[in-house]
Amino acid sequence: MGWMITKYLLTAAVVVVVSEFAKRSDRLGGLIAALPLVTVLALIWLYVENQPQEKIANHAWYTFWYVIPTLPMFLVFPWLLPRLGFWPTLGLCVLLTVACFALFAVVARWFGVELLP
Repeated sequence: MGWMITKYLLTAAVVVVVSEFAKRSDRLGGLIAALPLVTVLALIWLYVENQPQEKIANHAWYTFWYVIPTLPMFLVFPWLLPRLGFWPTLGLCVLLTVACFALFAVVARWFGVELLP
């Protein structure tokens, strides 16, 4: 149980650090947010918990493919925000990401990358 609490605290600390840097500097906050810190932590947790190398490698592999369809959101969000406000923009960006992911999963399948079960 102590290990689980440690994982939660360290992972949450990453989110807090990113948001604190973002308050002080848009660029630095964006840079830190773009770093794959959560993925690196997940890889560390998997390794420390003695998961097989294949499982750790698969996590990195699928993370790469799942990141790609999220990228359009980061272009659309700043454009919509002043026009619609925060919550509508966030909602539309979530829908956009889901649509991009569904489309991307179909295209990726053509190339032998299976993203959906």
